[in-house]
Amino acid sequence: MMKHYTPKMPKLKIYFSADKPYAQGCYLVKKVIREAVRATLFSEGFDADAELSVILCGGAHIRALNKKFREKDAATDVLSFPIYSEEEITELKGSTEETVELGDMVLSLERAKEQAEELGHSFLHEVAFLTVHSVLHLLGYDHERSPEEEERQCGRQRAIMEWLVFPDEKE
Repeated sequence: MMKHYTPKMPKLKIYFSADKPYAQGCYLVKKVIREAVRATLFSEGFDADAELSVILCGGAHIRALNKKFREKDAATDVLSFPIYSEEEITELKGSTEETVELGDMVLSLERAKEQAEELGHSFLHEVAFLTVHSVLHLLGYDHERSPEEEERQCGRQRAIMEWLVFPDEKE
């Protein structure tokens, strides 16, 4: 019998929570989020065990958080609350034996659904895209710093999204 070799994958722990209307029926959403997180960490060469929290919510909840933490009184699609700077993340990528806590992601499923319809792709595609976007923020990217940083983050998002497969989408 031949053994199949599988390289050691870093451990990933995601702590999910959801507002009441979004707590049921989230299996596929959670699966897509997990795969998008894994793809992003892999693409960025993040070899350490990692954990993060993900809150699934609606427009009112994310609007309140956006107002409180960013002083923007509007609903948004995703918020990211990183623990480390990009420089600190670079040091932690593969050089630690401990699990790295990346931070928190708050995702508005309501806004994801609206944007998917506006952009003409699936809801799960939009959830994956927003997850990739958020995890890049948790890894130190920030498109609001400069046009160059925006292009850098957008380029990484495009590359990572090409790895993810969405069978419900038309070519």
